[in-house]
Order: sequence, then C-alpha cells, then structure tokens
Amino acid sequence: MSDTAEQGGPQAQSAPEEERRRQLRERRINAARSARRALARLGFLGTLRERLALLDTAESVYDLDKRADLYGDGVVEALENKVAGLLGTEAAAFFPTGTMAQQVALRCWAGRTGSPVVALHGLSHPEVHERQAFSRVSGLRPVRVTSEPRLPTAAEVRDFEEPFGALMLELPLRDAGFVLPTWEELTEVVEAARERDAVVHFDGARLWECTAHFGRSLDEIAALADSVYVSLYKSLDGLGGAALAGSQTLVSEAKVWRHRYGGQAFQQFPTALSALIGLDRELPRLPEYVAHARMVAAALREGFAAAGVPWSRVHPEVPHTHDFQVWLPYDADVVAEAAVRTAEETKTVLFAGGWDQSGPGLSVTEVYVRAAGLEWTADDVMEAVAEFAARLTEEASR
Repeated sequence: MSDTAEQGGPQAQSAPEEERRRQLRERRINAARSARRALARLGFLGTLRERLALLDTAESVYDLDKRADLYGDGVVEALENKVAGLLGTEAAAFFPTGTMAQQVALRCWAGRTGSPVVALHGLSHPEVHERQAFSRVSGLRPVRVTSEPRLPTAAEVRDFEEPFGALMLELPLRDAGFVLPTWEELTEVVEAARERDAVVHFDGARLWECTAHFGRSLDEIAALADSVYVSLYKSLDGLGGAALAGSQTLVSEAKVWRHRYGGQAFQQFPTALSALIGLDRELPRLPEYVAHARMVAAALREGFAAAGVPWSRVHPEVPHTHDFQVWLPYDADVVAEAAVRTAEETKTVLFAGGWDQSGPGLSVTEVYVRAAGLEWTADDVMEAVAEFAARLTEEASR
C-alpha cells in the first residue's frame, strides 16, 4: 500500500511482475520528488544528502559540544527522558525498532503475568507485518480478539473465550484505515482487560497524532496503559527508532532484554538527534495536520462525485488522524498507473502511496497530509481529483 507498508515483507510474485512493480514504485518516487505540489513530502524518500540535512538544526535541541553517546547514554538518555516526560511515565527506553520494543515489552509482561498469551487485533502490525515474530522469536502466543476493521470492543475483550496475560491495542489501527475508538470506548476496553487481570500495552507507533481525536493530552492517553510503544519517525519524520515507556522497573528490565536482543547499539546519536528534532518541530504541528486532513477528505469526496467517478469511499469519513484511506472501484494496476501519470504530467501529487487490490475491481490507498498539504485549498484538491479522474478513465478504457 504505502512505502512503509511495503517494508513488511514481499509477497510471492513472478520475476516479471516483481520488476513491473519495482519500476512503478520508482516512477512514483521520482514523480513525488519532482512535484511542485504534494499533500505530503515524505522525508524517508529523500536522498542521503537531504536526510543528513535533517540534522542541521540539531544544535537547537541538544548541546553538540557534549560527548557523543556510548551504549545508550548522553543524547540517547536525554531522548528517553524527553519521551517519558511527554507520556507522563516514570521512564522510557530507546530501541532501534518498534518490532524489537514490542517483543521486549510483551516478553517482560509474560514473565510477570505468567501468561505468554497476547490478545490483539487481527490487523495489528505484529500480525500483518512482522513475520510471526511474537511466536517465532519471543515465545509469545498471539490470539485475535477480532479482525473487524475497528478496535476491539469491551464486550469482545470481556467475553473472549480463553485467558490472556496482556491486551495489545494499536492506536490508531493503521491497516483498518488509521481508525481510533472514542475515548469512552477506549476506557471501557481497558477496564474490561483489567477485569480479566490482564495488563494493557499500547502499540502507539502513531500515538503522537491521536490527541486531536480523543481531545486528551498525550499523558492522559498513555496513563490508561501499563506500557506504551511510540515510533520516533512515523509521525516525526526522524531517521528511525522507537521508545518503550512505562514504570521504572519495567523499563529497567526491558533494557536488559534490549541488550539480549541486540539492540544495545554502540552509538545512535544521529537517530536520537533526529527524534529530538521531530519532537520539537513536528509534534506541535500534528493537530494542525489532522484538522487539514479533514478538509482534504471532504474535498476528495466532493471531487470524485463532481468528476463522475461511479463510486468512491474516504475512510474514515472524517479522518481520525492526518492519514486515511481512499477506496475506488477499479483494479489496483489501473488506479496506480493513473495516479503516477497524473503526478508525472501535472507535477501535483494527490496519492503518494501505492495501491492495493482489496477485491475484484476494488483498490485502496492511503492519503497522507503533512506540512506541504497545508498550502492546499479545497479547490486545489478538487482540481487535482479532476486531473486524476480524467487519466483514470483513460486507463480503465484500455
């Protein structure tokens, strides 16, 4: 679907098909890089020079005359304290990846609860994108509370047919459309887990962007859980990394397992600095991106209707975060080619991600709204939709 989704692992494909998809992806990236207008400028698609330039402002977030970090001290420790402060937890631990952070967290909880069973959603990241890491690497046994395109309900958690030691909730649930429950629903789900003597872990890779939907601060949201994982690049445009936040005793144990898992890297200052920059620069702007995404979503619906597209769906209808899905009644190959052609010929990028086949004659993509998208008006969105729809009609008729 998106470039980040594609990192989850390749599907089995013929060599010609794989090459065709590779070429289309390269065209899409090149078109995005040369575009005059885009709803989002995705930093991870930049050149090495552009990515290194991210650190040009590092002196504004950390004293560069201090000694570089060694095995997690210095700037890494400063980042951990920053994250813990934002989330209102006693401590936090930096990890090279979220995959490692969550395995460690849930392995620690399994030892404390005496149960290796982790209740989660069927569309959650570990189930879809991590090659069964929970069971293959960490001795955990994931069980699916539901696979519906929404977060689990309190009733589903309360009535689940087998015991579990931990409930993992992905906020937002990316593969269902970056969806979130209401605040009341979330608190009820957490209470249902507590009734079963289970701990609650938030997969908060994109937790940073949830405050607008919930109408709550980061520390209020994090306080519902026993542990929280956050990404340091997905919303923040950093170079990578993750953090696990929770009690001091949990984080101390997690750091031991981090070492055992190979995550105790020698020096990590570029990633840590980029995360501090993202927290300083991007975090305060996320509510603005969410508000603008809602305008973009409404203009997309209006634009598709005006262009005569037989059917379209923006999901959620009112986005919960600054990312959301668009569904169209065409094969993915047709829509993907139309989207790339539009970007190449108009120098305007409406759809920066790839398209997935979701069923016969049905495809879906993700729309991202970031700082670059703030320049767009509703009329700009509708004009871009009209250009795309014209090329979509051409591609569909071939």
